[in-house]
Amino acid sequence: MLHLLHRAVDRSAERDPDATAAVCGDAELTWAQLADRSARLAGVLRSLGVSRGDRVAIHARKGLVSPVAMHGIMKAGAAYVPLDPFAPTARQQLILEDCGVRHVVADTAAAGQLSELVERGVRLEGIVGSESALPGAEIVRWTEVADAPPGADPGTIELDLAYVLYTSGSTGVPKGVIHTHRSALAFAEVAARTYGFGPADRLTNHAPLHFDLSTMDYFSAAVSGASTVVVPEAYTRFPASLAQLIEKQRPTVLYVVPLVLVQLLVHGALEQRDLSSVRWVLFGGEPFPTTQLREVMRVFPGARFCNVYGPTEVNGITYWMVPELDDDAPIPIGRAYDNVQLRVADDAGRPVEPGEPGELLARTPSMMLGYWGRPDLDARAFHREASAPGIEHVFHRTGDLVRERSDGLLEFLGRKDRQIKTRGHRVELDEVEHALASHGAVAAAASFAVPGSDGSQRIQAAVTLRAAGAVDGVDLSAHVATLLPSYAVPERVSILEEFPRTSSGKIDRLTLRDRAMALDTPDTPAAPADSS
Repeated sequence: MLHLLHRAVDRSAERDPDATAAVCGDAELTWAQLADRSARLAGVLRSLGVSRGDRVAIHARKGLVSPVAMHGIMKAGAAYVPLDPFAPTARQQLILEDCGVRHVVADTAAAGQLSELVERGVRLEGIVGSESALPGAEIVRWTEVADAPPGADPGTIELDLAYVLYTSGSTGVPKGVIHTHRSALAFAEVAARTYGFGPADRLTNHAPLHFDLSTMDYFSAAVSGASTVVVPEAYTRFPASLAQLIEKQRPTVLYVVPLVLVQLLVHGALEQRDLSSVRWVLFGGEPFPTTQLREVMRVFPGARFCNVYGPTEVNGITYWMVPELDDDAPIPIGRAYDNVQLRVADDAGRPVEPGEPGELLARTPSMMLGYWGRPDLDARAFHREASAPGIEHVFHRTGDLVRERSDGLLEFLGRKDRQIKTRGHRVELDEVEHALASHGAVAAAASFAVPGSDGSQRIQAAVTLRAAGAVDGVDLSAHVATLLPSYAVPERVSILEEFPRTSSGKIDRLTLRDRAMALDTPDTPAAPADSS
C-alpha cells in the first residue's frame, strides 16, 4: 500500500524509470531523475538541520524546481510551505514567521525577495538554490545538490505533516491549512480512480503551488504514473499562449478555474488549435455560468467535463460529470466522492430536510489536520459528535450553503460568511478592509464583491478619509498591493464623505455593491486574470 506522497514518485521510478514525470517548456524530468534529485535534496536539507515535522518554504516560480522541492522536502520528513513568489514581501514574512520556517528551497529568481526578507528580520538558517550569500543563512547551490548523497529515511508515517497552504484570513493574517500525507493521498487516489488516470495521461499544472488545485496536478499524476505538464506563469496570463501550449504539449487532462476556460474561449483562438488530446476538462474553485460552460464544451468536443468541488481544508469532496446541457439551470456541485460522508446541516450541525438550505459538512479522510497554531479557528471549523461511548465523528464545517435537489445532487447557494472566490482564489473581504484601514489617511473601509459576467467575483471597496483629498483610490489600491496578493487587491476604491448605513447603524455593504453594479467601468484597472 502507498502511505507517503513521495513514495509515489519512487514507485513510478521503479516501474518505469525513463517515463516523463514532469515537463516545463523544453525541459523535462523522468521519474528516475525526479526520485534521485528529490532524494539528494532531502539529504542536503537533513544536513542543514531539517528534522521530521519541520516546515520548509518553497520560493520558486513555476518550473521543474517545484516537484523536486516538494518531494525532497517530504523525503526529509518535513512539510513544504509554498510561497507566492509574486506576493508582497510583507505577506511572505507573515507566513514564514507564523509557520516557524527556518529553511527555504528556492530558484534563482527568489534572491531579491529572500534578501528583503532577511533585511526585514526574518531568520533563515539554510537556503537551497540561492546564488547569493545572506547573513545568518547557510547557502547550498543546486549544483551542489546534484553531488550530495541521498538522505536517510527519517521514519515518516502517513499521519505526519506533508504541506501547509496559507489562505486569506478574516483578521488580516493569513491562516495555514495543515495536510498530512494521509489526507493528501486520500484525495489524490480517489481522483485518479474517478477519472481513470494512467501512465499515458498528461495533467496540466495551471495553478501555482500555493493554490490547492495544484495538489491534484502533482499527486494524482504521481500515484497513477501520469506526467505533469507545468504551465509557466507567462502562459497563464495570455490565453492565446495557453492554447498554443495545449496544442504543443498535448495534455489529456486540464484542471483549471472556470475563468481560464472562459478566457480561452474568448481570446484563445481555439478554432485554430488542435485540442484533440484533451479527454478531461476538470474545473473548480468558483461557480461556472451555464451559458458559458455550454460554449466551452462545444470547442472541446472530444472531452468530458466535470465540476470538482472542495475547500482547501478537505481537498475535493464532490464532483459532477456534466451531461449535455439543454437549459440554463445552475451547475450543481454534484455528489460525494467514494469514502466521503456529507451532511447539509443547520447551525447546530443537525441534518436539514432535502431541499432545504443548510451548511455543507464533510467527514472525509482527505480532511485537514487543522489550522497552524490556531485552536480558535479549529474550534469553529470542526463539528464533533459522539456516535458511541468514546467514539467521536468529526466533520469539517465548509461555511458553504447548499441544498440537496430532488435528484440527490447538491447545489451551491453561497457563503455563510464574508469569504468569496475570485479567479478561484479564496479572499476574506475583512482582510481587504484591514489592509485598507492600515493606511494612515483612511478613517474607515468597506469591501464588497460585485458579480462579473464570467461567473467570478470582482472585489471593490469604499473608504472615508480622515482629511478630504489626502489620498485617492489609485493610491489606496497601490497600498493594498504591498500587503495582499494581486487577486485580493480591489479593482476600484471609491472615496466617500460618509457610508450608507443600515437601521442598526452598520455600514450598508449591499447598497455599496448595488451602487457599484450600476457603474459601467471601474476607476482603477482590474489586475490581470491569472493564477499567480
